[in-house]
Amino acid sequence: MKRLLLAIAGASALLYAADWLILHARSKPRGSVEVQRYYAVTLKDRKTEYYFDEPQTQTCVHAIFPHSGEPPCWYLERHKQQRIDIQSSPVRGF
Repeated sequence: MKRLLLAIAGASALLYAADWLILHARSKPRGSVEVQRYYAVTLKDRKTEYYFDEPQTQTCVHAIFPHSGEPPCWYLERHKQQRIDIQSSPVRGF
């Protein structure tokens, strides 16, 4: 069982390293995708209100894995709508 886990960990590390090398060998390693973000605000009465932002261009990398804090372009192309959940809290004090 240990050998299998070590083999999987080694293969994963090797794949990530190869992805990084290929990314830095490309002439255009970065791209951009237009994404639509919206906020889903849960209210006290358990209803949800939606607020939409303007579409924004987000930078991405042409790779299998995320690198340098940027998501892969293939992932952003499939997830152009990004939902951000916000729980409203009751006002306390007074």
